[in-house]
Amino acid sequence: MSPRLALLLGCVGLCCGLAAAPTAQAEWLNRTVDGIMGTRITVELWSEDRVAGEQAIDAVMDEMRHIDASMSTYKPDSEVSHVNAAAAAQAVKISPELFGLLQTALYYSRITEGAFDITYASVGYMYDFRARHRPTESQIQAALPAVNYRHVLLDPKSSTVKFAHGGVRIDLGGIAKGYSVDRGIAILLARGIQHALVTAGGDSRIIGDRFGKPWIVGIRHPDRPNEVIARIPLVDTAISTSGDYERYFDENGVRYHHIIDPRTGHSASKVRSATVLAPTATQTDGLSKTAFVLGPEEALKIYAHLKDVDAIFVTPDGRVLYSQGLAPPR
Repeated sequence: MSPRLALLLGCVGLCCGLAAAPTAQAEWLNRTVDGIMGTRITVELWSEDRVAGEQAIDAVMDEMRHIDASMSTYKPDSEVSHVNAAAAAQAVKISPELFGLLQTALYYSRITEGAFDITYASVGYMYDFRARHRPTESQIQAALPAVNYRHVLLDPKSSTVKFAHGGVRIDLGGIAKGYSVDRGIAILLARGIQHALVTAGGDSRIIGDRFGKPWIVGIRHPDRPNEVIARIPLVDTAISTSGDYERYFDENGVRYHHIIDPRTGHSASKVRSATVLAPTATQTDGLSKTAFVLGPEEALKIYAHLKDVDAIFVTPDGRVLYSQGLAPPR
């Protein structure tokens, strides 16, 4: 039995409670900010000193804002927007941070056989889910040749990126929030914080426990936002959930949502939601879209080759599937 399964079986009924505080001054601090990276950022931590704890949360929020300013495709002056505007014509010098994240994104493209592909944006930018707008089939077919992660050429010597095909656009929305969570955790660890949760939308990472009790993370039902399909007790791990209910609209019985199949340019539909657990949020964020494109069985084959990765899927017919490390006993 895996440690995660043992914890799940033993603790699933527990609530996030706090044992007796070690000192009178120490306390839990919690802050939520909306609008950074287009989502809700939450930091909860235990600090021996309130001022130091609040300063640690300030530092995490500042880092989130920095990543948003650098990597958002909605900000015309962001570094990613500059890349999208120029890299098809010439090599573009980029920051070490962006270069490293592009390397990571291309790694996930390779191991998921292209199911994760930041160039999906070459088609994806034509969708506007708030306006209920989608591209025509002829527009999709015209843009599809630009969707291929192999078009993104990185030169480590010059720290540049170039696109090998006209019309290529990249969007790091499928991995940047997880990366920002990991950066937030790194900041907290550097400041001596040992018990914390950092969340950006559907991506979370936890360090430590809640003094003898695990953190409890609920996975929401795809159609009923106030209902959970599972509660997962976690310590020192990351978890990401992607769902077709996040940014979407329904039209003539078809759901159009933001997780785009790079092979077709249409919304991927082989699962309704996918939850991935792994050591870092960059991993869980980068892997959580795979099952939408490949299906749960093929996604699990990929995860099986990776260290300490588990998953929970909700299929279109309502079944809940678990990876081997989380599967309840029969």
